[in-house]
Amino acid sequence: ELRLAVALAVVCGTTGYLLGYPLLGIGVGLAGYLAWHVWNLSVLTRRLKAWEDLPDSYGAWGYVFRRLTAAKSETKKETENLKLSRDRYRLVTRALPEATVTLKENGQIEMINEAAVGLLGLKDPEDIGRPIINFVRDPKFVELLDDNPSTQSIEVSSPLNESSKLSLRLVPYGDSNKRLLLARDVTRLNRLEQIRRDFIANISHELKSPLTVIIGYLESIQDDKNAAAKWHKPLHHIQQQTHRMRRIVEDLLQLSALETTEAIDDATPVDIPALIRSVCNEAAELGDNEGHAFKLEIDEDLTLMGNYNELYSAFSNLVFNAVRYSPEGGNIRLRWYTDANGAARFKVEDQGIGIPPQHIKRLTERFYRVDKGRSKSMGGTGLGLAIVKHVLMRHDANLVITSEPDLGSTFTCEFAQARVISRKQIKSA
Repeated sequence: ELRLAVALAVVCGTTGYLLGYPLLGIGVGLAGYLAWHVWNLSVLTRRLKAWEDLPDSYGAWGYVFRRLTAAKSETKKETENLKLSRDRYRLVTRALPEATVTLKENGQIEMINEAAVGLLGLKDPEDIGRPIINFVRDPKFVELLDDNPSTQSIEVSSPLNESSKLSLRLVPYGDSNKRLLLARDVTRLNRLEQIRRDFIANISHELKSPLTVIIGYLESIQDDKNAAAKWHKPLHHIQQQTHRMRRIVEDLLQLSALETTEAIDDATPVDIPALIRSVCNEAAELGDNEGHAFKLEIDEDLTLMGNYNELYSAFSNLVFNAVRYSPEGGNIRLRWYTDANGAARFKVEDQGIGIPPQHIKRLTERFYRVDKGRSKSMGGTGLGLAIVKHVLMRHDANLVITSEPDLGSTFTCEFAQARVISRKQIKSA
């Protein structure tokens, strides 16, 4: 462009010199050169504004026009690809059976599928850009929304029907704080679960009375000296199995009672050190205890807010299992202490047969047994750890299981700091 300007000035200046006006010739040439630049700039500005194709040109403007035309072509292709990807994404999302809502970082609705329209009462496109909490106002959901990037599921009442229950889950995606809100109707599942609980509770109640009668008659027959000696052994086996059936019924009733409510309304200070000693004394008399040695490490000042009977049931199940699955003369260590964060821990360590790692996750399922034959011979019902799990859930606690085959197992009940209370606090109150 500099060479072009110099050449134009020389040509115009020479022409002006021949005509007797050299400076005027140079000025006219440079003015024309400037006018050409202004015209090209106006063309560029106008057509960029309308995003129209740029004309052919030469020099620096030709280079600029060609580069912008190529960039426009590339941008057009990328835009088409993005639009195609977006359309595919929307088609996939709209086809999902679960209600799906795409949320921006601030919780505003970005996209809605058809299931969300019917399940959450949202409207597309009227509700796009509005905060999701305008439609789902449950405090649990607001807390879940603030707990970014949690993927925990919660159950709330449907905004369209209070009697319907929805399961909501937030799933983070992408590099930003965007999330997918997934919702599904669990009303029918909850109803079926309630029917199952009611059935178990009812059948357990119905079985309890006849079992009590059968046990009473068996004890009377066994006490009868006139009964034939040949019936003593089968009657003893019948009595053992009947007692086992009664324990199963009692555990089912307890499990059903634990499932009926989610929280403890009448939490009181529980003397955990005394409770552990009571459980330990009972475990020492369990069946034909083969010399198990109990080692207690107890923080005497540490107590807990909760329900005594439920905690006794949970702790006793853990300790009794340690006794059942430990060898003769095995050591069982019971610890009650606080961790570095002030939370309470009840730990049961045994030197028993251990548990293979593939079974640990399923131990708290009803009637799940690692070794079915051995468990039945030990007198277990298969419900003990399920009861422990539900008791701890009602006390805002968790059960952590670690084990190594042939070396032993450790069961740890972890209680939140909010449940912990000291004897000094009780006395001062």
